Amino acid sequence: MIYASLGASEEIGASCHYIKIDGTGILLDAGSDPEQEGAASVPDLQRIDAKSDWPVDHIIVTHAHHDHLGSLPVVVRKFPHAHVHMSGATRTLSDILLPASARLQRKKLNEGSTTADPLFAEEDVEACSYLYLSHDLETGIDLTGLKGGYAVEGEFYDAGHVLGSVGVHLSWMEEGKERTLFYTGDTGLRNQTIIPGASYPDDPVDVLLLESTLGADAESENFDRKAEEKRLGKAMAKVLKKGGCVLLPVFALGRGQEMIALVDRFKSRGLIDENVPVYTAGMMRAISDVYDKSRFNTPRLNEEFQVYGVPQKRLPRSENGLVEALKTPCIIAVGSGMMFERTISNKIAQKIVENEKNGVFLVGYAREDSPAALLLEAREKGKGTEVTINKGRGPQAANCDVDRFRFSGHSHRRDLLYLVDVLQPKKIVLVHGETKAREWMADNIKFFYPDVEVISPDRGEVLDL
Repeated sequence: MIYASLGASEEIGASCHYIKIDGTGILLDAGSDPEQEGAASVPDLQRIDAKSDWPVDHIIVTHAHHDHLGSLPVVVRKFPHAHVHMSGATRTLSDILLPASARLQRKKLNEGSTTADPLFAEEDVEACSYLYLSHDLETGIDLTGLKGGYAVEGEFYDAGHVLGSVGVHLSWMEEGKERTLFYTGDTGLRNQTIIPGASYPDDPVDVLLLESTLGADAESENFDRKAEEKRLGKAMAKVLKKGGCVLLPVFALGRGQEMIALVDRFKSRGLIDENVPVYTAGMMRAISDVYDKSRFNTPRLNEEFQVYGVPQKRLPRSENGLVEALKTPCIIAVGSGMMFERTISNKIAQKIVENEKNGVFLVGYAREDSPAALLLEAREKGKGTEVTINKGRGPQAANCDVDRFRFSGHSHRRDLLYLVDVLQPKKIVLVHGETKAREWMADNIKFFYPDVEVISPDRGEVLDL
C-alpha cells in the first residue's frame, strides 16, 4: 500500500490523502485551505500526474467542512471518471456549501479583495454533483479500482464531529491475509449537544490515519463539557440581566446548531428568560434545516429535537432594523466563528464591544491573528484595552464581557491516545495537526505503545505502508 499526503499535513489546511492499494487509487478528502486563495488553496494534485501508475478511481469526502470538501469540484474536474463517496447528509450539505463557495470566490474577485481567479463556478458544482454517491453507516462499499488487483471494500463509521461526518475503514486481501486501514477524519469521541460521540471498528486495524488537531492543547483535556455549559449559561444570564446583547460567533456548520440547542436548554431550565429573542442569519439557517430534516436517519442524542423548534428570528439586514434589535436584550448566533472582517459576527462585534453591558462569547477555535482572538487577548489585559477587530473601523475599547468556552467537535489528545488503545494499529500516520500537535502525539504514542510505528509525513511525502 502506498500513501501520499497531497494537502496540509503539518497544519490544519487542505486535507487530501492518496492511497494506492495494488491497482486501486483512492483519495481521502478533497479540502481547500481557508487561509489561501485560488490555486494555492487546493491539494497538490500534480504529484499524481507525475506518477503514471497512480490512478484515482474513488474520492471519499469525510464531512462538509471547507478544509475537507472545498476543492471537490477541482478534483472531480481533474479526475472525471472517479466515483465520489460521502454520507447522505454530507451530500445534501455540499449542495449548499459548494455553490456558496463559488459565489464567495467570485464576489471577492469582483470587489478587489483578492486577485485569484475563482477555482470553480456554480455551474461546475452542478455539473459534477451527479457523481456523488451517498452511503449509510457501517455498510459495505465496493472501492475496487478499474485495474485493481485486490478487491477493496470500504465502510463508513460515525465520526461524531458534525452532521454527516464519517471515519473510513478500508479492507482488502493481500497474499491470503486481510489488511485494514482506518482514517479517522475529524473525530469526536464525546457527545455534543445534538451529535453523539463517534463509533469505531470492533477489530484492530493495521494502519491508522489519525487526526491530531488538539495534540498541542494541554488545556482541552482538562475541560468538562457539562461544566463549560454551566459557565456559558451563567455568563449569558449575567449579560442579559444587565440589559445587554450576547454575541455567539459560530461556525455555520456544527457549532451554530449546537449553540442553538444549548440556548434551548438554558431557557427550559430557567437559566435565561424564555422570551429573550434569538437571532440567526446566513448559511447557518439553511444548514439548520438540513439538521432537522435528517434527524431520523443520522446519529442523534435526541431525534425529536429540532433546531428550528427553538424560536429564532432572522437577523435584520437593514441598518435601522439592526440598531433597533440591539436596543433590547438578545442572543445573536452568527458566523464567522473567528469574526473575520466582512462577516456578520464582525459587524455585530463592532457595534457592541464598547458597551460594558454586552458580551462576546467565543465557542470555537480562533487562530492567533483572528479578530476573535485579538478581542479576547485585549479584554484579558483589562477592561477598556483598545483592539482593532476591523481595519476600516480602527481601534475600539474592549469594554464588554469577553470569554472563551470550549465546545470542540475534535477529540482531545488523551481521547486520541485511548483510540490508539482501542484500534491497536501496527502503524500510525499522524495527520491534520500543526507540528507541535503531531510531535506531542508521536512522543506519547511511542511512550505508551512502543511497538507501534508512528509516522508524521511532510506534505508530498510518499510512504510504503
